[in-house]
Amino acid sequence: MDLTRILEIGASVIQRNHDETTTGLATDSLVSALRNILGAQGGGLDLGALVSGMQQSGLGDIAASWLGTGANAPISPESVTNVIGPGKIQEFASRLGISTESAQTAIADALPEMVDNASPGGELLENFLGNFGNLGGIGDFVGKLF
Repeated sequence: MDLTRILEIGASVIQRNHDETTTGLATDSLVSALRNILGAQGGGLDLGALVSGMQQSGLGDIAASWLGTGANAPISPESVTNVIGPGKIQEFASRLGISTESAQTAIADALPEMVDNASPGGELLENFLGNFGNLGGIGDFVGKLF
């Protein structure tokens, strides 16, 4: 699945959440804001950095649930801020004209679906593999997640 489709899935999740300030946001605006906070330098979704940040924050089990084939565990809005960083959360909120709290919730709602769709059938995307340089590196990393 390509990056744009993954970002559109995230936008759709945000538009369907329980926060009235985000349900009416335009898909293009949400896709752009998500791309801005989650994108890698090469323009792809930087799953490696995201999952690594989650592991370092003690959220490896949650990340593993998103990458695997089972149910996706939720992530709290506060944990999203710890993983992504308060500056990026504020930037997301500013771009969309919403509160920081709404931004945290929106991203927490979208991330599990986005990462899950970026790793269909429990397989990692090529972009994710590329972040580790070789299969040995990714094998060691994934072994730590599970």
